[in-house]
Amino acid sequence: MTTATIRPHTPATPDRPNRLDDDDYPAYTMGRAAEMTGTTPGFLRALGEHGLITPLRSDGGHRRYSRYQLRIAMRARDLVDQGTPIEAACRIVILEDQLDEALRINEQLRRSPHGQEPTADT
Repeated sequence: MTTATIRPHTPATPDRPNRLDDDDYPAYTMGRAAEMTGTTPGFLRALGEHGLITPLRSDGGHRRYSRYQLRIAMRARDLVDQGTPIEAACRIVILEDQLDEALRINEQLRRSPHGQEPTADT
């Protein structure tokens, strides 16, 4: 991922929705992310080291997490809480995410007319 520049708030419009409604917008600092997921900053760093989540960095170099990344972190935390080693938990979550994406694409292909490629936003 590339570093995103955090810009001042601009009101949402039909052409440009509010970034806080965007699951991929890096709105949360590490401390807030740890609080929201019931983990520690060290746990979030470990998830990054194992390739599960890659937070964006603010201009000052601070990690910023999206709501999507927080959901992924909570799924890994649940697995670790059940006794799964963190490396295995990360791999499981990655595979679950890949399977969900493949199923979504498969369903779109099933619904599209034969011979047509899915649109670019898939």
